[in-house]
Formats: sequence, structure tokens, C-alpha cells
Amino acid sequence: MAATGFHTADELNALLPGTLPGLIGLTITAHEPGRLEAALDVRPDLLAPNGYLHAATVVALADTACGLATRALLPEGATGFTTIELKSNFLGTVREGRVQAVATNAHAGRSTQVWDAVVSSGAGRTLALFRCTQSVLWPR
Repeated sequence: MAATGFHTADELNALLPGTLPGLIGLTITAHEPGRLEAALDVRPDLLAPNGYLHAATVVALADTACGLATRALLPEGATGFTTIELKSNFLGTVREGRVQAVATNAHAGRSTQVWDAVVSSGAGRTLALFRCTQSVLWPR
């Protein structure tokens, strides 16, 4: 699957059904090259046993936002990408409401891309800071 080229939010949302992001209810709300916004509504099945939003839900939101945004910045001729490193700092949590991630590009090179995402509550409170490194894939 070739992954290069800009995709609108609607085109990216069309990729989600049948995948983990689709399963958790993630939607892309805005996209421009170098920046993507995604959100999801907190549901009981996305909570940890302690009743708070599961860390894996937060990571899935942030990683998906960064990954889908990577598609638009792949160099011509690249066949795709894969995440080679990710890190999250959790600063808060929620039990209900809507959470969003804003992913921004920190580096878009020929072999790697680095992305940052801020995950926040609907009230604008920062819940997590996320960073990932994507390896650009080339034909063999």
C-alpha cells in the first residue's frame, strides 16, 4: 500500500473501520501537512479497572494521530512507515467526556520522522505528552 500524499480528514476517517482506532471510536477532526487533530469519546470499555481512562487508550489516540499524519509527509517513493520508538508522559486522567490529541511534526527526514502529540481533555487540561519516531520504508 503506497502511503504517500496528503489525505483529508474524511479520507483518513475512511481508513479506520475494522482497525484498533476504529474499535475505540477515534475520529480525525482536522488535518494539514505537519499537523493532525484526533478525538474520541470516553466510554466505560476504554477505562482501566480503577475507573480512569486506560493509558493504552491514550497511547492509541496519540500514536494514531502521529501515524496518520506521517502519511502526508512521506518522501516521494517511500512505501510506508513504521513506529520504531514511542514515549508517553501522563500528567492527568479523566473518567468521562471527550479527549483529543494534536500531533505536530518535529522532524521530517528521508529515513525518519519525529512527531509530538499533546493529549488533552475536553476542558483543555493536558493529560499526556507523547513523542514517537517513525522509520520511513523504502522499496527493496
